[in-house]
Amino acid sequence: MAWALRALPIDYIALNPGASYRGLHDSLVNVLGDLAPSMLVCLHEEHAVALAHGYAKVTKQPMAVALHSNVGLIHASMAIYNAWCNRAPMLILGATGPVDANRRRPWIDWIHTSQDQAALIRPFIKWDNQPASVGAALEAILRAWQTSRRRPYGPVYVCLDVSLQEQAITEPINLPDPQRFLPGEPPMPCESSLDEAARLLNEARNPVILAGRVSRDSNDWERRVSLAERLGATVLSDLKVAAAFSTEHPLHPFAPAFRLCDDAIDLLSRADLILSLDWLDLGGTLYTVWPDGKPTAHVIHATFDDYAMNGWAMNHQRMAPVDLALDGTPDTVVEALLHRLPNTSTRPQASRPPEASRTKDISGLSLDLQALAEALNEQLDTQPVSYLRLPLGWPGSACRFLHPLDYLGYDGGAGIGSGPGMGRGSRPCPQRQRACAPRHPGRRRSHDGNQRSVDRRPP
Repeated sequence: MAWALRALPIDYIALNPGASYRGLHDSLVNVLGDLAPSMLVCLHEEHAVALAHGYAKVTKQPMAVALHSNVGLIHASMAIYNAWCNRAPMLILGATGPVDANRRRPWIDWIHTSQDQAALIRPFIKWDNQPASVGAALEAILRAWQTSRRRPYGPVYVCLDVSLQEQAITEPINLPDPQRFLPGEPPMPCESSLDEAARLLNEARNPVILAGRVSRDSNDWERRVSLAERLGATVLSDLKVAAAFSTEHPLHPFAPAFRLCDDAIDLLSRADLILSLDWLDLGGTLYTVWPDGKPTAHVIHATFDDYAMNGWAMNHQRMAPVDLALDGTPDTVVEALLHRLPNTSTRPQASRPPEASRTKDISGLSLDLQALAEALNEQLDTQPVSYLRLPLGWPGSACRFLHPLDYLGYDGGAGIGSGPGMGRGSRPCPQRQRACAPRHPGRRRSHDGNQRSVDRRPP
């Protein structure tokens, strides 16, 4: 099983040591040694999962996590729920005491054994398995890795019987080649749907783009900016998800926020077309603007998120009245639309409100918090900074996001305790190089356009 992890492109495994996966742990130490995946020892199972979650926020790649039996899984369940709500990929390896009751040690093996352990978290994972042989365990690990990496992303869980981990191998094990089990590219909307979307966008006089859950790739970022500029479309973004559009761009007139401000609601009410790029809670947003659920604007929604719905978790939010549903990743849809739209636009560019109106305290916050945010911007100055997350009361007017790694979004499930693990797991790579200008209000930073794609695993 350790060699199966070694065969996969997984750099790290986060764990809080537990006896239920002692066989796997022993192999990671004494068989793999210094080979990948490197072990990251954590003080709590919730931290281990949160660390993998933070890593996935930046790289969009799954990290491995090892959890101790049922008690460790219960500890980790809040962090797993965060990852599920955030659509974060990760490969979780759990364990159980001996399934064969005759092999359980008195007391401890009994309280650390459960039947159908994955039932604890099945409503908020993509897939689970409890293999009964070494060969089945290898396939389960491979399938879990493949499933986690298929859109929409999410955590997966493989439970390993402690007796299986210590079973003697009597014949050679043939490790599969992971390159032959890669998930395919996500499907694209059909040509006719993309053509219709381009036609509606080209005819719209007052389009608005809702930039939601999109990639951390800097090329995708530039394509989103190009689409907005080509359409002359106003752009709104959301502090519940990661940075999706430059907050300093003239087409992004309002500060990102956890909830729509009155000006943003008024803007949407006057739009004749809304393009949602996997906007979180599109239904709630539209019903906020049009309480009768009948938007006067055409609504185009590009998302895969409906494929992650189930009957337990309600994080799919309210149903949205949509005129054209594009089942595809928002970034592939943006690229396809750029190929279909004229390369120039005669529409007037949206105007930005005066800087004073963007930085003043308009949300009822204390002036001390506003002053703190502005002082932080002043002190950070030219440093490239990634905000792991921001508190609910943080003034969006102080947010200066000019790069997809400037802000990594909320924790997904709105729980507590995720900070230490996610802070470590999402630590930006040293290869993140860019040209920066001061962060002071009214001044801009620029990027060299050659940012390393974060959709690749860091070294």
